[in-house]
Amino acid sequence: MIEALETLVFSLADDELLIGHRHAEWIGLGPILEEDIAFASIAQDETGHAQAYYQLLTDLGLRTPDEYAFRREAQAFRSAHLVELPNFDYDYGLALMRHFLYDAAEQVRLEALRRSSYDPLAGLAERLAREEKYHWMHARAWIQRLGRSTEEAHLRLQSALDQLFPYAWMLFEEMPYEAEMVEAGWLPPSAELRERWLTLIAPILTDAQLTWHEPTPEHLLALQGARRGVRSPYFDALYAEMTEVSASDPDAEW
Repeated sequence: MIEALETLVFSLADDELLIGHRHAEWIGLGPILEEDIAFASIAQDETGHAQAYYQLLTDLGLRTPDEYAFRREAQAFRSAHLVELPNFDYDYGLALMRHFLYDAAEQVRLEALRRSSYDPLAGLAERLAREEKYHWMHARAWIQRLGRSTEEAHLRLQSALDQLFPYAWMLFEEMPYEAEMVEAGWLPPSAELRERWLTLIAPILTDAQLTWHEPTPEHLLALQGARRGVRSPYFDALYAEMTEVSASDPDAEW
């Protein structure tokens, strides 16, 4: 079951690590000072959560969090393509919508993991949920506020939702060894988690007068395989930037 546990932990941790990096790119560029600070704080939390997930494997005598974060081959990552997407033109509507869709998924995943039969994961989920709820409150508040404000704000959020929704859908792509994970009681099936996610976000989007549609198989075809090691076209540049300091002296002790 070690391979199954690694797959699950990598799916959770790699998402957190890369969304943390993308959020950190907003430091100094937020539209208002409050949001600059908010995204910086959330980025720090997400990176810390990634480290905590990796530590679950380290505690079993496997590699260290730094090795998992900075010294793996691209194909070993299990991050969803949503978190690998660049901050295109630093469009804050896209940043907020990704934040909303992703942190809604985090609420659903952590709630399920708190009931996991794997005690170390359940205990960690309990702790992380206390911080993640503030990320969710922040994302939800801005979507609700801007979705019903000006026409421009509404149109920009709708455009972002149209672009990102298929990527967010694939946060719940079936993982390798998922049948074994479900049978062991580690978490529910990904399809069930997706339904919970839709139940959470649908009334908020409706209240903000934003519309969404289930992606077609054609839309999803190019996004498949992230949980099996298929990386997006944006991963290599992201990873090179993220590991630049570590790669300059791989044997350094920090």
